[in-house]
Amino acid sequence: MKKALIWRVILGVLGILVPLMETAPAAEKKYPTKPIQVIVPFAPGETDNLLRPFIEKMPEFLGQPVTFVYKPGAAGATGAAFVAASKPDGYTLVATSQSSVVLLCITNKEIGYTPDSFTAVSCLVEGYLNVGVLANSRWKTIQDLVAEARKNPEKISYSSTGTFGITHIAGEAFAKEAGIRFTHIPTAGAGPAVTAMLGGHVDFSVAGSGPTFPHIKAGTARSLMIFNAKRAKAIPDVPCAAELKYPVIPLNYGLLAPKGTPKEVIDTLAQAIKKVTEQHEAFIESRVSQLGAQVNFLGPAEHAAFLKGQYDYYDKVYQAMQKK
Repeated sequence: MKKALIWRVILGVLGILVPLMETAPAAEKKYPTKPIQVIVPFAPGETDNLLRPFIEKMPEFLGQPVTFVYKPGAAGATGAAFVAASKPDGYTLVATSQSSVVLLCITNKEIGYTPDSFTAVSCLVEGYLNVGVLANSRWKTIQDLVAEARKNPEKISYSSTGTFGITHIAGEAFAKEAGIRFTHIPTAGAGPAVTAMLGGHVDFSVAGSGPTFPHIKAGTARSLMIFNAKRAKAIPDVPCAAELKYPVIPLNYGLLAPKGTPKEVIDTLAQAIKKVTEQHEAFIESRVSQLGAQVNFLGPAEHAAFLKGQYDYYDKVYQAMQKK
């Protein structure tokens, strides 16, 4: 009888402990526990190429697949809006420059989101916008282009990544500062914008380094000017906007999550990206430099401060453009 009683007690205790042992691991599981999708709000050719080296290595530190999903349209607003409305759990991020998450919020109040709809994760890459032309273009310098444009208002066309996107604003800011007028041809992204220039459908393109630099390196295209405050290491002979007294339009690419994403999730993502940049530095640099860009890691707080500064800058630029 005593043995039977003891066994009943043991079995009863086990009946309580076994379910607890089964559920404990699940309760202790930490983010991430499933694949992460990174929304690219532009057509393939720039943002994805610049950030792909990081995305390829992030699973090593997160233990889950990280993949691109393309949702281009409306100069990046379509994909950005999708992420802004997504569940803030860290499984849906947006990969973009400040174009779709800052600039569009200023130029288009109907897009359905604001900069406050996102939480900064990290800046990964610093690139540049440039005025790109065919290698055999009649313009050898930016001064040549400006001189002809003054004689032929609106006769010279340029492609951008989309209306009121950062490349469009850069093109128009440049034109206004130079006292000239171009005909703007919007496209679905940086890749298509450069393709339009290479195909002779427009006279020049305003696009990022990602889709332009390979053609410059191959000798099929040239850059007349970059919109940075200083010259780029990849093309040191090309003048920058600051030295030519034209508007400086910086270009940083990073990841953002929907507003409300837990801090521990943001920190996990940022730490994974930092480890990628540190432990795979040579790999990352080799891939990014091929596109004329360079690694520029900023943590969540720094990236958020950069985006806030960009909003203040572009708000003033846009308001000034509206008055002219």
